[in-house]
Amino acid sequence: MKYRTLGKSGIRVSEIGFGAWTLGLDWWGKKIEDDEAKRLLKHAYDLGINYFETGDIYGRGKSEQLIGEVFSGMRNEVVISTKYGYDIYSNEQIGHKELPQKFTPEFTEFALQKSLERLQTGYLDVYGLHNPKINTIRDKQIFDYLDKKVKEGIVKSYQIALGPAIGWTREGLEAMDLTNTTAVQTVYNILEQNPGNILVEQGEKHNVGILVRVPDASGILTGKVTADTKISEKDHRSVRSGDWVKQSLQKVDQLMPIAKRYGWNITELAIKFLLSHNGVSSVLPTVVSEEEITMFSQMSDGKYLNASDKKEITELFNQWPPYELKASAQTA
Repeated sequence: MKYRTLGKSGIRVSEIGFGAWTLGLDWWGKKIEDDEAKRLLKHAYDLGINYFETGDIYGRGKSEQLIGEVFSGMRNEVVISTKYGYDIYSNEQIGHKELPQKFTPEFTEFALQKSLERLQTGYLDVYGLHNPKINTIRDKQIFDYLDKKVKEGIVKSYQIALGPAIGWTREGLEAMDLTNTTAVQTVYNILEQNPGNILVEQGEKHNVGILVRVPDASGILTGKVTADTKISEKDHRSVRSGDWVKQSLQKVDQLMPIAKRYGWNITELAIKFLLSHNGVSSVLPTVVSEEEITMFSQMSDGKYLNASDKKEITELFNQWPPYELKASAQTA
């Protein structure tokens, strides 16, 4: 396992991180029982993964609780990042719909303390705003409060996690100007390079690391989703249309000659493409088994794409039809 520095924080994180949302939610075609979840976390740690990314909304704190139990007594050996912003305490989660958000200093303090309790820790390496919109990014009192927590040592740094869909470019770029923004998290993969490309470029200029989610394009790049795959409405990938799947598989066919030059499969090409960017700090694949954790961990080996092949991939991407990027309503 290789490691990188997470933006301006100085924190060293594994190139492959553990996105722990599947431990609290059954939105990826599989319900993971607690004992299995703990085995997955331990297996990831044994393979050198030290960066564990979660959020309080994942199972209403369940994911955080599992991480806290597994790494109790090992706090200095792991990097823990969690997120807040959805009011899970006053609202019930129905399907995949977003809950009302709160980012006031009062709610931030309340949510922070609850997360610390579940994670069994006195501090967080990274505290994230979960899918904030532009008015939140521009709310000075929120970040004054977070900066106070950084000074107190309760939060070492903070991140902005963009979403829930792909987009929110302006939020990510404006967040990079904030004092203690260590990272911006975004959907980024070889098939969906916007807004990732611009965020990576600007992140390097601002010394802000990029954390990558959905690196496998919702299963297209691991072979889990094919033209014949039937996706349950309960599965988070059900938002992907049949036409999107068909078009994505055609793009994979165009990318395969590049993968074959290196002796890689499409999954290796997808992950190594991301790790070929110095501005990417950690890639967070969705994993639901020990075999998947092992597979992705082995891809962090320092053997990535050369400049000419990266350029060829960019040229291919620029030939593909553009897609919609979500954004906040225009404000002054």
